[in-house]
Amino acid sequence: MKPRVLSGMRPTGALHLGHYHGALKNWVRLQDEHECFYFVADWHALTTHYDDHADLERNVYDMVVDWLAAGIDPDRATLFIQSRLPEHAELFTLLAMGTPLSWLERVPTYKDQMKALTGRDLATYGFLGYPLLQAADILIYKAAFVPVGEDQSPHVEITREVARRFNHLYGKGQTVLPEPATLLTETAKLPGLDGAKMSKSLGNDIAMREEPAEVERKVRRMPTDPDRVRRTDSGNPERCPVWRFHKLYSDVDTRAWVVKGCTTAGIGCLECKQPVIDAILREQQPWRERAETYLANPKHVHWIVEVGTERARTMARKTMREVRDAMGLNY
Repeated sequence: MKPRVLSGMRPTGALHLGHYHGALKNWVRLQDEHECFYFVADWHALTTHYDDHADLERNVYDMVVDWLAAGIDPDRATLFIQSRLPEHAELFTLLAMGTPLSWLERVPTYKDQMKALTGRDLATYGFLGYPLLQAADILIYKAAFVPVGEDQSPHVEITREVARRFNHLYGKGQTVLPEPATLLTETAKLPGLDGAKMSKSLGNDIAMREEPAEVERKVRRMPTDPDRVRRTDSGNPERCPVWRFHKLYSDVDTRAWVVKGCTTAGIGCLECKQPVIDAILREQQPWRERAETYLANPKHVHWIVEVGTERARTMARKTMREVRDAMGLNY
């Protein structure tokens, strides 16, 4: 048996290049060596946007189409929707009975988001408890690994602590819920068009299935080295947001051409941007082609999710039988 991996994404709609290079690209790669479970974390979306759900269904399926377009293979990965599986909520509730409140309050992202999302009322049990819901998402499938970047590793650690405590309280010397391991992944952090974090809400993103003309327009309008005011001024690539895209998309020779041309004013900024435009369009072409197949037959996308959800349900129900038995709730 291949080791099982579990990961999920909040449904924010169509994904952008930051999502692909930050997580989805790695998901595709993991399919070759792992049994992969990838889920739509729609309950997690409600922890911060509980009053804004009008587009939730559309966002769910837009995101799934992007997963499939990127190369997620439903024959090699189980795709499912979190809210279709009430077993997640049941395990979340049972784990909450024995999880100290202080464990949730110390999660770094809880404090960070409380400061960052000042415009939202996040003084809710759902927001405080989302790391525990995340733990239930992982533990119910007995995942061996959770692929994350370093900034997300505290979520895996609290999951390990929750599993350890549950086994201590109810396991009677046996492991009911195995502790998952962190699978630190090499991910490319692609900035937004303005150099800040790529975000749809900030308007600095390029969608995975962005129209070619729009890709070209957006990249051509990217800010460059602020000290390079005129074409004849020399620049410094490290001060230019476009250079971050070259680091990801361009080969060694192209990057050398950029450095020489920029620092000597041998090339203009529009010339510098063209290889980035060309590289993004090449990357997107197979995504658009695969997406068209699914967009032309939305029932097939729903069927893929339905099959994956039922596959996940079988496993989730088995785990919950074991959990109830350990807790003396099988009556």
